[in-house]
Amino acid sequence: MGSGSNRRALKDGNFITLEGGEGSGKTTQTQLLHDSLISAGIETIITREPGGTPQSEEIRSLLVSGESKRWEPLTESLLHFASRNEHLVKVILPTLQAGKWVICDRFFDSTMAYQGYAMNVDRQKIGALAKMTMGKFAPDLTLILDIPESKGLVREEGLSSEDRYNKMGASFHKKVRMAFREIASQEPERCKIIDASKGIQEVHNSIWLQVKAKFNL
Repeated sequence: MGSGSNRRALKDGNFITLEGGEGSGKTTQTQLLHDSLISAGIETIITREPGGTPQSEEIRSLLVSGESKRWEPLTESLLHFASRNEHLVKVILPTLQAGKWVICDRFFDSTMAYQGYAMNVDRQKIGALAKMTMGKFAPDLTLILDIPESKGLVREEGLSSEDRYNKMGASFHKKVRMAFREIASQEPERCKIIDASKGIQEVHNSIWLQVKAKFNL
């Protein structure tokens, strides 16, 4: 289903995604950005991937818990796109078309980084799945929170039972970090790298500067 193929003609809101490795602070920064946009008078919702609808949250529970080798990498990719299709059709696209902004904690770039680069799933297959489910839809702005993988994993240690990806080891997470940096280099207009090793407020200030510049706020 090409759920996003005609979205540009209908869109009124803006779609911002926050990406990055484990422990990069995406959830905290998503909330702070939401609060800043609301303060600026912009109707905004927060959502996340995998997840965002009851159905997608059920798929999330399959992906973020259990043993690290629970799934074949291609199977895992398919689960992410199944979750994403539900999320797009039922939450993201209707919200944007209603003129509201959407901030999403992870989106397609995470699938490409984690499954495509770090798990070695054929990136052309991931691209084909993206075309099938998303059409030409893409975020208006993607903020990549960049932090050394060792520091991020220490931040995450013991904080959540959703620790399946944390179990995949430092070398895996180094590949993820390098993947996000490569994605940013390929799409510099959409993707902006944020130094996430700094303090929470300093990171938020950097994000807010990028958002204000992008959308002329």
